[in-house]
Amino acid sequence: MRQPMSPEDVSAAISSLPGWSLNSGKLFREYKFADFTHAFAFMAAVALAAEKMDHHPDWTNMYDRVTIHLWTHDAGGITKSDLQLAQQIEKIASKLQ
Repeated sequence: MRQPMSPEDVSAAISSLPGWSLNSGKLFREYKFADFTHAFAFMAAVALAAEKMDHHPDWTNMYDRVTIHLWTHDAGGITKSDLQLAQQIEKIASKLQ
């Protein structure tokens, strides 16, 4: 089982993830794309990365926006897996925005 990170470690890690913040105890980020097609392409790319990591986001899509919350359910908090997925998401977004 993955272990939740301390609040101090989470705060330090967020500082290296521009645009990410804490929202209700979860890592949070909203992305805006040119249109629905670009938002959906982003989600498809993230889905492949998440599946490869066996770690999946909680997310929603509304036309050109994708809202993501990362939190490890079975650990009851934010883990290193959430941070690793956030880093992968940032790489994908930088190519598609």
